[in-house]
Amino acid sequence: MSLTWKQAIKDFETYLRLEKSLSENSVEAYTDDVQKLERFISEKAQGKNPDTVSYSDLKDFIVWFGETRSNARTQSRTISGIRAFFRFLLIEDEIEENPATLLESPKLGLKLPEVLSVEEIDSIIGAIDLSKAEGHRNKAIIETLYGCGLRVSELVNLRLTDVHAGEGFVIVTGKGNKQRLVPIGRRALKEIENYMPGRNNLTIIYDQNIIFLNRRGRRLSRAMVFTIIKDLAAKAGIMKKISPHTFRHSFATHLVEGGADLRAVQEMLGHESILTTEIYTHIDRSFLRDTLLMFHPRA
Repeated sequence: MSLTWKQAIKDFETYLRLEKSLSENSVEAYTDDVQKLERFISEKAQGKNPDTVSYSDLKDFIVWFGETRSNARTQSRTISGIRAFFRFLLIEDEIEENPATLLESPKLGLKLPEVLSVEEIDSIIGAIDLSKAEGHRNKAIIETLYGCGLRVSELVNLRLTDVHAGEGFVIVTGKGNKQRLVPIGRRALKEIENYMPGRNNLTIIYDQNIIFLNRRGRRLSRAMVFTIIKDLAAKAGIMKKISPHTFRHSFATHLVEGGADLRAVQEMLGHESILTTEIYTHIDRSFLRDTLLMFHPRA
């Protein structure tokens, strides 16, 4: 009996979650890529199952997807998801040859992330209305994102027992459930402390240990953190396209520009490879140029 798309995607999802230990967001992204392929194949050749997909089918999908998505980075990530799916089918002996082997990703240039200056971060914090119930929470969120360089998923899952104020560290659970110790500064700790009375007045649903809650006493969603930051940036008059990740980029950039050791920054960010961290050495070209002019004898 031929392998159905439904069964293949379900098995792939289990494999990603249990064997590869990917985060829920990554699992969702990968399975979404395969579901896009399934819809395309179903329209192009009804009745074709994943074990009969050819390289030609995949090429047609990539051409179609490229026409509907101009972003090379999105295309590249989707191709990565398709490759992972067919590698999985090969491992499981569902296919004898991998049709995705020859798929090529679009060439990606170095994408330098948007970075905020210290003054811009201060103006965003200054836009917070502390007279509102969520004011102290939002201030603690910004200070923690910027002060610790957290991913938004790490922030919303941060727990009271993860914060070790006396030692000045937080335990962060990152991608693949890997834990790391990240220093936390006095200002972030102070804002968390200021937020606690309001938090403790909420009727907390499900998990008493989660730090950042919405007004109904539930854990904040990633989407809500995005909304909070976009609204504050608009109030502060900042025109840059920013997200929670912008504070992580700013954290790393300011450290590297200040002379921090790249290995230490890698450890704090939870990057698997130093190559990922090295993007922060490319961000401020004027900083590099000024260094050359100041210190090189031929400048």
